[in-house]
Amino acid sequence: MNGRHKAITAAFGLMAATRADRWSRGFAQGAGAILTLHHVRPEARRGFAPNAGLDVTPTFLDDALRLIRAEGYDLVSLDEALARLQRPKPGRFFVALTFDDGYRDNVEHAWPVLAKHEAPWTLFVTPGFAERRARLWWLELEEAVRALPRLDLALPEGRFAARTETDAEKQSVFDRLYWRLRKGPEAILLSAISDLAERAGIDRAALVERECLPWETLRALSGAPGVTIGAHTLTHPMLAKHDEETACNEIVESKVRLEAALGMPVRHFAYPVGDPASAGPREFALVREAGFASAVTTRPGHLFPEHAANLHALPRVSLNGLHQTEPALRALLSGLPFWLRSRGGRLDVA
Repeated sequence: MNGRHKAITAAFGLMAATRADRWSRGFAQGAGAILTLHHVRPEARRGFAPNAGLDVTPTFLDDALRLIRAEGYDLVSLDEALARLQRPKPGRFFVALTFDDGYRDNVEHAWPVLAKHEAPWTLFVTPGFAERRARLWWLELEEAVRALPRLDLALPEGRFAARTETDAEKQSVFDRLYWRLRKGPEAILLSAISDLAERAGIDRAALVERECLPWETLRALSGAPGVTIGAHTLTHPMLAKHDEETACNEIVESKVRLEAALGMPVRHFAYPVGDPASAGPREFALVREAGFASAVTTRPGHLFPEHAANLHALPRVSLNGLHQTEPALRALLSGLPFWLRSRGGRLDVA
């Protein structure tokens, strides 16, 4: 855990110690919150785990749902969340659960916990993962850094070279290279990671096969009670980094492909990566024009009545694998961290 995450942990602890996560609800808590999850699986103890923030354990998910119920909050579907934004139920804070990408562990480890608590949930699916043709590039990068003792890349803005022999070196190099690549064009990111994966002997398609659900499971899942399938583009690009024609095709065709494969309407959309550099006003408009009822970002925050007019730019609250504690969850559900971050602002849709 780096210094930033240690500071966040300390802040959550302070909120709990001062009970700020309780007395702040009157002004910081919204009408509800949409939670973001990715992997749900037992903890894998290893020194180098740069994507650990994407993992929570089944035990933590169970504890989180138990706390949500104990607080008197309502666990609702995305459709119900939209209805409550448009027709509020004062005093009834709601929580909607969403899972991005379509991972196998969502069925194996998350679904039993969700069923136990009778919690509806939405799975945002990328058809390219189901078809094994899209890339889990962040996992490719992790596996390449794990396998290689040294990295040496020629990038447009200059050479990147570093030793990666120890876990500490690997973590530092991953963080530096990841954010350097994230800031640039996606084509350069994919090319650089392809180069590293090839040197490390990584089978990219095998990674997707190992991690992601196939069509046959998704078809069975789509008809299950309490389960909603949403779209997450065709191949998981950062949409804002591409021209409008490409972005539009990724959005529209993901809906078409999923509806054809599953035989049911697909009403909700999640932007890959989902931060302001990956999805902005252009993307919000394209998703609305494609006929989706809503779309979720990864911009952090609660839902407020004002979001009823901005249903294609909804914020979410990430359950981060590095903060799997009750103080962290209480703080996030209180809305206080987002109120402080936005200085009391409610909307982030620009």
